[in-house]
Amino acid sequence: MNWKTFAALALSVSLLGGCSLVERLVYRIDINQGNYLDEKGIDNLRYGMNQEQVRYVLGSPMLVEPEYPNTWYYVFYHKPGHHDPEQKNLILKFDANRQLISMSGDYQTGTNFNKPLN
Repeated sequence: MNWKTFAALALSVSLLGGCSLVERLVYRIDINQGNYLDEKGIDNLRYGMNQEQVRYVLGSPMLVEPEYPNTWYYVFYHKPGHHDPEQKNLILKFDANRQLISMSGDYQTGTNFNKPLN
């Protein structure tokens, strides 16, 4: 193998191997989709709140299934530029009187969740 062939081979291997390094230098925007929920909003939720009060505190839910209108889904998807995506879910259930009875998902209930409304 002559030196020109060796140099061309070495150059092409180094350029192909550098693709992963070059990708990290390219800017990628953060992608946020869905309902961003902060701890302050979650802490304001109370057992027995009606749907209008919950909508005022958290905003409209991402999903309300037609067969189960008393279950609301709040979904937040966050994809930082070069990192793994993260998804957080909050599921709220209401009774037949449209009052909040349970909260589940990736968020902790606030310390005042079980205190009655005044």
